Amino acid sequence: MLSGEKDFLRWTVPVFLGLPRCICISSQPRAQSLSKRTMWGINAVAALGAAFLTVGVEAGALSQAHRGYGYINYTTITGYFLQDEPSTNSTTFDYTQYNFGLINRTYPATSGWPSKNATQWQQFQAQVDALNREAPKDTVYKVMFLGRHGEGYHNAAQTFYGTPDWNCYEAELNGNATVSWFDADLDPNGIAQAETAHNYWASEFVNQKTPYPQSYYTSPLTRCLQTANITFNGLKLPKEYPFVPKVKELLREGISIHTCDRRRSKSYIHNLFPSWIIEKPFTENDELWDGVTAETTDAQNARSKKWLDEVFATDKNTWLSITSHSGEIASTLSVLGHIPFPLNTGAIIPVLIKAQYLPAADAPTPTTWAWTVSTHCAASPKTSISSLAQGCVCTGKEGAVTTPLVKVTNTRTQGPTRYPGPGFK
Repeated sequence: MLSGEKDFLRWTVPVFLGLPRCICISSQPRAQSLSKRTMWGINAVAALGAAFLTVGVEAGALSQAHRGYGYINYTTITGYFLQDEPSTNSTTFDYTQYNFGLINRTYPATSGWPSKNATQWQQFQAQVDALNREAPKDTVYKVMFLGRHGEGYHNAAQTFYGTPDWNCYEAELNGNATVSWFDADLDPNGIAQAETAHNYWASEFVNQKTPYPQSYYTSPLTRCLQTANITFNGLKLPKEYPFVPKVKELLREGISIHTCDRRRSKSYIHNLFPSWIIEKPFTENDELWDGVTAETTDAQNARSKKWLDEVFATDKNTWLSITSHSGEIASTLSVLGHIPFPLNTGAIIPVLIKAQYLPAADAPTPTTWAWTVSTHCAASPKTSISSLAQGCVCTGKEGAVTTPLVKVTNTRTQGPTRYPGPGFK
C-alpha cells in the first residue's frame, strides 16, 4: 500500500465509522501519485459532503477550506419580496407585474446615498453586498431566482384527462396517439411563457438595473433545458457572466412513477446544448427512475439539501438562476425555511438566503430515506379516493398494480434507498 493510501485510510476511516475526524500526518513522504483505488476513495469521501460538508467562507462561497466536518444551515431572510408574505396569493400573483416581487422600501445600506434615482434593485443589491461584507465568518448571503419551467405537454395532458385518470393511468404511459409526455417538451403555451420571461429579464436589466445572474443551473429534464435556453439565450449579458448553465441531476422534479419525471440520456442533453456544462458525475442513462418506486417528501427534501450544499460550497457568486420544477422548487423552499409558495408554469420567485456553516454537533442526525412502491391502474380508473395510496380506484379484474406500463431498461441496481447516495448514510 502506498503511503498516500495509508494517509487516506487514517483520514477517512473515522468518517465512515461516524467518529470524530482527526487530521493525521504521515511521517513518510507522500507518494508522487495516488493509485486509482485511492482516487476512487477520495471521490467517495467527497460525496459524503452532502450531509456534512467541510466548509468555510471564501469570497462568497462556503468552500472546503477548513478541513472540519460541519453542517450548512439555511434561512430565508424575509421582508424583501412579496412572495415572503403570507398575504400574497400565489395562485394569482404575476411576477412581471411586481418587479419580480421586490418590495418598495428603504435599506440601511443606502440611507446615506447621495443619489435619489437609484432603482429598488440597485438599493437591494447594495443591501445584499452589505450583508455579505458585514457577515461573520462562515456566513454568506445569496439571492436565488428560482424559475419553474413553462407549460409542458404533460401539464396539458393532466388538464385534458383530469387528475385522477392522469395520476392513476395516463401519466404512467409515454404519451398518447398525439403527443409524448415522457420527459415532456414545452408546448406552445410553455414556449410563450419562457419568451415572456426572456422579455421581462431584458426589460428589468435596462429599466430596473436588476443584477445579472452570475451563475446558471438547470434541471436535466427537457422542459427545463428549453425554458432556460429560451429565457436567457440572446440576452445582453456581461462577458464575465455569460449564459453557460450547469446541468445538475438533483434539480430534477420529484421522482415518481410518471414518465414525465424520467430524463433522457446524457448524450441527448449534450447534443441539444453542446456548450452547456453537465456536472460530473452524471450517468449516461437515468438510473433513478424505475417506474415502480417514488421519492418520498423527506427523500426529496434531503436531495434538495444536497444540491444546495453543493452550490453553496463551490459557487462564489451571489446572484444565481435556478431553472427547475414546481415540486422541486417547493421542496427547496421548504429546506430554506420559506413559506409555501406554489409557482404557476413559467413563474419565477427570488429568495434571499442566509447560509451558515455550523459545527457538526449542531447538525441533525443523518438519515437515509427509503422510497415507496407506488400503485397505479392497468386501465383508466373510475375515480380516485384521497385516503388510498395514489388515490386510485381501478377498473378491471387486475385492480391496482405496480408493474410499469412502459418498458424500463435502466433501473437502479440496488433499490430506492441507494438514492441519493452515500452522502446521506
